[in-house]
Amino acid sequence: MSRTKTITYKGEDIFYMDFSNAKDRQEVSDVMKDSIAYIRNQPLGSVMALTNMENIFFNMDIKDDFQHFIKDNKPYIKTSSLFGLSGLARILFNGLMKITGRDIRSYETMIDAQEFLLKRN
Repeated sequence: MSRTKTITYKGEDIFYMDFSNAKDRQEVSDVMKDSIAYIRNQPLGSVMALTNMENIFFNMDIKDDFQHFIKDNKPYIKTSSLFGLSGLARILFNGLMKITGRDIRSYETMIDAQEFLLKRN
């Protein structure tokens, strides 16, 4: 079952990436590959992206993978948010935002993250 899909929220299409409960680097990588296949085939600056990070396994290798993923997708992204980060993952995420220069907002709930996307649209 794919962990990526386009969802509609209040009439707007949002690309949804589900990293929740990913237990290792391979699972995270699989979601990234599926996401890249979609995102990089869209017009520049057109993708509203929503990411579920609940209970994701996070280490320095995965942080490095996310750094490249976030940076390389930047030209295609209109706005982006995520939800479900906690603990070490939140600390690493904040560092990634500084390194990549991206403005991806982190929220507690999916609804809050979606509302942010619509406000930025």
